[in-house]
Amino acid sequence: MQVYLAVTPDLAREASSYSRALAHVAYRVGPGSTLLRQNLLLQTRGGLLSVSDREAPLIEDPEALCAAVLRECGRRSYTGAVLDFEEPPRRDRLAFAERLGQALSASRRTLYLPESYAAAARQAVVLVCTAVSGGNFTEYLRETARKYGGAGRLALDVQRLRMDFRLPAPSGEGDPLSAEAFGRLVEQKAPAVFFSQDLCARYFTYTGSGETHFVLFDDADTLNQKLKLGAGMGFSAAFFMWPEVRDVAPSLFRR
Repeated sequence: MQVYLAVTPDLAREASSYSRALAHVAYRVGPGSTLLRQNLLLQTRGGLLSVSDREAPLIEDPEALCAAVLRECGRRSYTGAVLDFEEPPRRDRLAFAERLGQALSASRRTLYLPESYAAAARQAVVLVCTAVSGGNFTEYLRETARKYGGAGRLALDVQRLRMDFRLPAPSGEGDPLSAEAFGRLVEQKAPAVFFSQDLCARYFTYTGSGETHFVLFDDADTLNQKLKLGAGMGFSAAFFMWPEVRDVAPSLFRR
């Protein structure tokens, strides 16, 4: 399994001390179906191009945008691209994903895209989110692999859990905790921490304002276990957002 660190240009040098496999979060869709780029170091080579659709206009010319992505991949020796698309799929985005999947495949490069875009590009690798807060994590990965015809077409989108649930939580929805808020909570409550085999995550409970809370979270050990589970099933890659794991990087990655 290939493990990628998703990094912005300002953090690329820091992250590269742990891994040379970087997904460069430096690109977005611009007006006129252009590819806009943040300032990258001149020596940036290899890894993946990561393009965002945040606040992006309509992609009126998918061919032009695909050509721009391919030129940038050739210029910087990228081995593929990641569609960091957050908005619900729209016709223009789907058309671009389909065309880019074909173009990258023809140039022996790989496209990684969100699960909501899986049907758009059958040559692509689908990103599967690991932030599971219910059921059984191992069975979730197995079911997803069966759904897409095998784990080889899948990659783990490793999102670090820090969720606070007010019990009972019939909707299964919790409140995300920032690293700072989580740290303050642990310091204030000094809770007993347990490991959930089903969720492959750690948890603790506490009371506040007359309510019982259940906090589910990942640390270096649970993240490593999720990687091992995915690798054992044949998942092709895994992605971490560097800011989410920089504090546990020495335990996750070898320098």
